[in-house]
Amino acid sequence: MNTHSQSNEETITGLLQRLAMLRGWSPKTTESYRSDLLHAEAFFRAAHSSLIQADQAAILKYLTSLHRQGLKESTIQRRRSALSTWFTYLQDQGMREDHPARHLPKLAKSRPLPKLMSEDDVEALLAAPDTNTPTGVRDRCMLEILYATGLRVSELIGLRLAHVDMATGLVRVTGKGDKERLVPFGEEASGWLREWLAVRQAEPASPFLFAGRGGKAMSRQNFWLRMKQYAVVAGISPSPSPHTLRHAFATHLLNHGADLRAVQMLLGHAHITTTEIYTHVTRVRLHDLVNRSHPLGTKS
Repeated sequence: MNTHSQSNEETITGLLQRLAMLRGWSPKTTESYRSDLLHAEAFFRAAHSSLIQADQAAILKYLTSLHRQGLKESTIQRRRSALSTWFTYLQDQGMREDHPARHLPKLAKSRPLPKLMSEDDVEALLAAPDTNTPTGVRDRCMLEILYATGLRVSELIGLRLAHVDMATGLVRVTGKGDKERLVPFGEEASGWLREWLAVRQAEPASPFLFAGRGGKAMSRQNFWLRMKQYAVVAGISPSPSPHTLRHAFATHLLNHGADLRAVQMLLGHAHITTTEIYTHVTRVRLHDLVNRSHPLGTKS
């Protein structure tokens, strides 16, 4: 560390300690601010500026770099807040006339790609329940319906017997905002539905297609726990969530040539931009395929 950067850090630490006394911060809070501010100082110093002299353009470049690193939104927001507090203090102390972090434009939030299950992993998961038992038949049917329709887990456990039309192969779903949609299910799911309905006749009467204890709707937590157990049986790690099957439904449809608008309708997305995340997944998969398979691809 050169003398200039050491002097800057000492100045920052000294000013921060005075600010901490004024605000009544705990040692842990003070150290958190110090860590965030010194991280920003290192970035500004590399750009021939400093935490005391940085202008709005430099701050925007810094925050953009945090987004590009793929940091959590909460981490980026915390560092942005630390900068705002810092420049407010400098302004109060007469060390800055302006406040370069006060009116920053909002940066577009990064959207993490959904976790992807391969078609082989999905098949292994679907085959995991012991279908020699009524519970196993029910769980196999639930997994098949989830993958065949892309329902949210809340929509799946809320399905009522009256919502299923075996003749047309459709389920009527009430999604977000109480919006209804009709979703088709394929022959495989239809076969398991018939098996479950035959077994279900011996179950206590319930309006729900997949009832839990006492004829009530199964809880999300219970279904998630059962799915984790089946992931262990199938040898899938890390364990997928019910929402991962929804992601797999959408991604696999697009991989096999489905229209994006059709997938939007099936998923019940209000806006096409929500569905477009799956096109990014398929592009990532194609890049990976080229890198692994093409003679000039990047071999890992």
